[in-house]
Amino acid sequence: MRGFELYDAATVKEAVDLLGKYSGRAVKVVGGGSDIVGGVMKDWVQGKGMPLPEVLIDITTIKDMVGIKTDGGGTTIGAATTLTDVIDNKDLSTKLPVLTNAALSVASPLIRNFGTLGGNINQRPRCWFFRGEDFNCYKKGGDFCYAVTGDNRYHAIIGGELCYIVHPSDTATALLALNASAKIAGTGGERTVSFDEYFTGPRVDVLRENVLKNSTNGGATEFMTHVTIPNPAGGTKFGWTKLKDRQVYDFALVSVARPVPRQGRRGRPQGQGHQGDREVRGRTDPERRASDEPELLQGGPRAGSHRADDPRGAGLVAAIGAATFGSPPRDPSQALARSRF
Repeated sequence: MRGFELYDAATVKEAVDLLGKYSGRAVKVVGGGSDIVGGVMKDWVQGKGMPLPEVLIDITTIKDMVGIKTDGGGTTIGAATTLTDVIDNKDLSTKLPVLTNAALSVASPLIRNFGTLGGNINQRPRCWFFRGEDFNCYKKGGDFCYAVTGDNRYHAIIGGELCYIVHPSDTATALLALNASAKIAGTGGERTVSFDEYFTGPRVDVLRENVLKNSTNGGATEFMTHVTIPNPAGGTKFGWTKLKDRQVYDFALVSVARPVPRQGRRGRPQGQGHQGDREVRGRTDPERRASDEPELLQGGPRAGSHRADDPRGAGLVAAIGAATFGSPPRDPSQALARSRF
């Protein structure tokens, strides 16, 4: 591993000042470090558009970014809060179980003990070409996507234009279903971005997966400080499922998060808060997106009835099976019917 400088920030302002101070170098923000240190830097994942970090700013030392606060308006979680703390929080388990279930499905207990919510949301893709030292792909500043002609199992089946990575975060899937927003701080000031707008595709900028800005030399100029989640409508329940090859430490083949609002007398959702018929699918495309076709995963009349390359994402489960195993499951409508409500 190449040597680097590490600085502990005590406040958000201090972290921002450090980003500005080292803006001429490849500077990155680090939480638990399981991805950027234990993955990217250890494995020498680099390229013309992705230099190895020279300076790391530790934000787990910022007290304001650690912890969970719940009030009448909703819930705020510091980006440096560990996944274990998210899982163990009783208020979250009661009110937002889709998030705690998603966090519980991440990696192993050891990694969840030091891995942070912000780190899980903002981790880099797990594409083996991107992670491979010898592949100068688009996402590292190269001029080719090796998944197009190479082994493209576990890659995008929806919306994979130019680059065919899939986003690896489980908690991001749940947070998008919860209508969450991200608070961002950086050298250009502070801003709040809805999770609907937070993740970006390769046509926007192939070198990144979200709206966090970088300098021209690839260094970070912004970082996520908090995640805010509005209170759900009264009576809302949530479903979460994660399909994977092994029922142990593994990334998803596909994951699904969905709110189920309480229905009124005429079958309409009651109360204010989360949208009804909103379904979020993880590990299917480069971006995070909410679907307006929830019947596709309910075994409804349209489930599995479209081609795998349907741009609307129909026939999702059958396409997952085809992309991963070479053929769809016999009963695709049941493949993801293990949601917890």
